[in-house]
Amino acid sequence: MRAFSSTARLLAGAAGLSGAFVAGGLARDKYSHLQFEAAVPVLPKESLAALTQERVSKSFQLKADAPSQTERTFIMIKPDGVQRGLVGEIIKRFEQKGFKLVAIRMMRPGEAHLREHYADLAARSFFPGLVKYMDSGPVVAMAWEGQGAVKTGRVMLGETNPADSKPGTIRGDYCITVGRNICHGSDAVESANHEIGLWFRPEDVCDYTPMAADWVYGDN
Repeated sequence: MRAFSSTARLLAGAAGLSGAFVAGGLARDKYSHLQFEAAVPVLPKESLAALTQERVSKSFQLKADAPSQTERTFIMIKPDGVQRGLVGEIIKRFEQKGFKLVAIRMMRPGEAHLREHYADLAARSFFPGLVKYMDSGPVVAMAWEGQGAVKTGRVMLGETNPADSKPGTIRGDYCITVGRNICHGSDAVESANHEIGLWFRPEDVCDYTPMAADWVYGDN
């Protein structure tokens, strides 16, 4: 009888200990739940749906308000770019970006034409050397069209000094010195329009819609 009492007391103690552990665990869970509710209030389903709809609407609104200015830029591959066989690579980059080629010609422009093109630099000491270099071989003149074509085109070319150009840009990947920096790109929409008019007749500039246009500019 005494042994039975001892066993009963042991079992009761174990049960009490287990109950304490269980009670303690439940208390901790309840405390954690209360902490979570204090930090992140639980919203009714209707409020959560409204919040989600508001966030989605705002996202589409921001997208719809984004600038959609279509413009043209003038890009010229200089004699060093032609001589080094980089014409195709440069055209490829603009095509793969999604811009539309609307005019292109390969020519030996001549000194007078180049002086007119670089007229804003005529007072600079390097002007005679620049004209001589540009007249040393054929160039490839191009007009590209697309949203933000001028600014994006400049970014794609890189800095005037190739040493300051990031890898991935045309100058960052293919040239080393300022005197052989491969490309010219318009610096503003106004100058782009002027340069395109200087290098192309109106009938040389093509107006068409590429089949891939919706895959470049499509909106959902």
